[in-house]
Amino acid sequence: MTVTQAPPAYKRARRVGDDNRWAVLVLLCLSLLLITVDATVLHIAVPALTAALEPTAVQLLWIIDVYSLVVAPLLVLFGTLGDRYGRKRLVLGGYAIFGVASALAAAATSPAMLIAARALLGVGGAMIMPATLSIIRQVFTDRRERALALGIWSAVAAAGAAVGPLVGGVLVGWWWGAVFLVNVPILLALLPAAVRLLPGTRERQGRPWDALSAALSVGGILALAFGLKEAGSRGLMPLPAALVVFAAGAGLLVWFVRRQSGLAVPLLDVELFRRREFTTGVAGVLLGVFSLVGLQLMLAQYLQLVLGDSPLQAAVRMLPLVLSAVTGGLAAAHILPRIGMRATMSGGLALVAVALSPTLTWGVEGHPVMLAFCFVGIGFGVQVALLAASDTIMSACPESRAGGAAAIEETAYELGAGLGVAVLGTITTLAYSPALPAVPGVPEGGMDQARQSLAGAAHVADQVGGSAGHALLGAARWAFVNALHTTVVVSVVLLSLTALAVAMLLRRD
Repeated sequence: MTVTQAPPAYKRARRVGDDNRWAVLVLLCLSLLLITVDATVLHIAVPALTAALEPTAVQLLWIIDVYSLVVAPLLVLFGTLGDRYGRKRLVLGGYAIFGVASALAAAATSPAMLIAARALLGVGGAMIMPATLSIIRQVFTDRRERALALGIWSAVAAAGAAVGPLVGGVLVGWWWGAVFLVNVPILLALLPAAVRLLPGTRERQGRPWDALSAALSVGGILALAFGLKEAGSRGLMPLPAALVVFAAGAGLLVWFVRRQSGLAVPLLDVELFRRREFTTGVAGVLLGVFSLVGLQLMLAQYLQLVLGDSPLQAAVRMLPLVLSAVTGGLAAAHILPRIGMRATMSGGLALVAVALSPTLTWGVEGHPVMLAFCFVGIGFGVQVALLAASDTIMSACPESRAGGAAAIEETAYELGAGLGVAVLGTITTLAYSPALPAVPGVPEGGMDQARQSLAGAAHVADQVGGSAGHALLGAARWAFVNALHTTVVVSVVLLSLTALAVAMLLRRD
């Protein structure tokens, strides 16, 4: 009698994942949605946070931005660890850390505590994100099915960033901490489903893992982002020190790249960047998310603090951005095979630039219909471009290195989000502050606080009250609109140049 030996556990788990691949996709997309929502969920909550915790302008920027700036440098580390030790383990561990950090953020009683909790949220998010994309590559082996799955994944990624303000607008009216506490019951429901559905991955113990390379990548990206942010915001350190940190980060990354080139089995396959399509795809992700998230924060403040919308009203006004992002992700899966990656990516970026242009004529008056059309163009265009970039990136590597490739893409995604807030926010601040003149009846200390941000000006105006407070708020609104125009010009130029570069650099499909 012949005895059939049972397959190894990881193979049995993989077959389960293949048989339930669409259920796995739903689970991964829900996980991704939690992570991407948290990148932008506080955009609508800026006025409520300012009133509740009274952070300084620099602390408020860190509360919003620290999540993405922590996620970005850890994605390469956790992506490669997932390739080596199993992606399922990282997802389950990420769930636990994300849940604990969410509870701590909801219970925060000071800006420093909230910043620390948001940083811990970033650690949990970085454990989960690379696995979501690489498991899709593992489970969906058919190219057409994978393109559809990536389209859904990409739609959820953009929709999460877009829906964050909507979620924040709904919850912040009850209590600002609810935007974090809502994560806990969702994670408790996802955890047993993940244990049952997610496929196992064979541990690749024979592959060496270079700890020095991991440290160089984390330290380099974090120092680069921190130095750039501090150089613009003039926050925790003077300009010369910020430039030194920036240069140190750049030096660590150069060392990292050179080290990878000399290793027999590198931590990250930097040779992928020698391929024009791969590099262009990464650049498309970086700039697309840079524009989406950075401008979303500025426009959320425009709706609330210039036009006077409540958090819920502002969130509803941004709903076309959410719907168009979802539609763009689903439509891009059908557009891409027909017109090719070059036309899809360059066309999507150009559409965003065109959609932003009408905002240059706006003042403190409302434009509800035109605003909706702008949001539709921004959401659809960014999402179409992101899908074209994602498909190219994930198709350029073998399954065994999918975690590393996913980490590169998602590092570009999170760096785009973090730098979008930091750079575009800094440009807005630099243009806003000198445009706000002194207002009679407002003390000099109040004017200093008002010149830091529009939210700060609104807080001071509420404290001063009367005609002086009304005059300060009116002047601050006009100063912010002028600063927003400067930011939009910078974004339109960057998007247009990138769209042109994509059209020139990529080969015709």
